[in-house]
Amino acid sequence: MVNENGIVIGTQNHKKRREIRSILDGIPFKLFELEDFGDPPEVVEDGVTFEENAIKKARELASFCNMRVMADDSGLEVDALNKQPGVLSSRYCGVDTGYEEKCRRLLEELKGVAIDKRTARFRCAIALADPNSLIFVVEASCEGFIAAEPHGVYGFGYDPIFYVPDYNQTFAELKPEVKNHMSHRALALKLFREKLMELVK
Repeated sequence: MVNENGIVIGTQNHKKRREIRSILDGIPFKLFELEDFGDPPEVVEDGVTFEENAIKKARELASFCNMRVMADDSGLEVDALNKQPGVLSSRYCGVDTGYEEKCRRLLEELKGVAIDKRTARFRCAIALADPNSLIFVVEASCEGFIAAEPHGVYGFGYDPIFYVPDYNQTFAELKPEVKNHMSHRALALKLFREKLMELVK
């Protein structure tokens, strides 16, 4: 392996990468970015669960980078829509549509559905793999509701329409330092961090 004490963050999403670096700050591993390794392959996310996709991405990118790679898959499940968009969250209503359009489409599909029936959750699975094997995978979720309309300027993706009752705000209204304590990715990263620290004991 190129660097036994290094881990590659297996995403090119800058906002997601910023969240990961913030929550994993202080771990005894140097964090690298995919761009440090040239032109990474496009991993086809064809798993039926977030865990399957996270594992596949981590394994393929670890083989490409010849290093440990952490990769996640996350998305939104809406109960009234039979848990869609689920693993297809990033491809919902087309891979080329922006999240503003994806949110608009989702709200249209929920038109007329009472707020107490708009239960939803964000799920996140994070896998760590080296070029030869899967090391571990963790998963976490955050429960909420789909708001009647978008609110907030923070976050990304479906954050403007994901309402968290405990805070009386959407994810996009929560400041990053708050969201980074209770979001699905934050909770999964905390579990990930715990597993990492076990590796160095």
